Amino acid sequence: MNDQQLLRYSRQIMLPSIDFLGQERLLASRVLIIGLGGLGSPAAMYLAAAGVGELVLVDYDRVDLSNLQRQIVHTSDRIGMLKVDSAEQTLTQINPDCRILKFAAKLEDDALLEQVSRADLVVDGSDNFATRFAVNDACVATQTPLVSGAAIRTEGQISVFSGQPGDPCYRCLYGAGGEMDETCSQNGVLAPLVGIIGSIQAIEAIKVLTAAGTPLTGRLMLLDALHMEWRTVNLKADPKCPICSSRGAA
Repeated sequence: MNDQQLLRYSRQIMLPSIDFLGQERLLASRVLIIGLGGLGSPAAMYLAAAGVGELVLVDYDRVDLSNLQRQIVHTSDRIGMLKVDSAEQTLTQINPDCRILKFAAKLEDDALLEQVSRADLVVDGSDNFATRFAVNDACVATQTPLVSGAAIRTEGQISVFSGQPGDPCYRCLYGAGGEMDETCSQNGVLAPLVGIIGSIQAIEAIKVLTAAGTPLTGRLMLLDALHMEWRTVNLKADPKCPICSSRGAA
């Protein structure tokens, strides 16, 4: 770590739970971010600012005017631009030392599995169950930690799935009952809500990468932003889960 980095991350290095060793772990980390919308925007920005060495950005969509109410990594002058290119500009301005790799395509099957296997952690900011299930399955197969978040209307949720045998996975939470997707375009979403959930995703990612504190593994946090009420639900591995039960989940 050079003098510039020591100064840039000094306030974080001061934390006993992070310290110099934790910051070096962040600098050596590779995080895969699925989706650069309302959740992926703050998560990516804070992870870049915090000193994650490499961010792999995945999003095949383009910036639209309707995105700007909540997708803060993008700006008005980038409407029509690929979201990965727009995000790269913002993240590079925040921290030019952060290496950016972009995929302006939907990662599926072997391509998804390869990128997940190369990552130290995955942040899922997608907005549909098909993608969430696919990302979860790849994380279980490669035993890669997954930080999952979701937000719609005025409600949000977040959890961490370790990918390790015996711990629950995303499918343990939803099973096969994720056919009825609800999207922000159909139901609306409060702008700061995705900022809250995405920021917590960044915190949980940093905790996992630096071995600081206690991650949300085995716990689902639910936020009712309209009444500003938090609720935590304990999660257990489903012994009948089609994805993780065969890997030793009890």
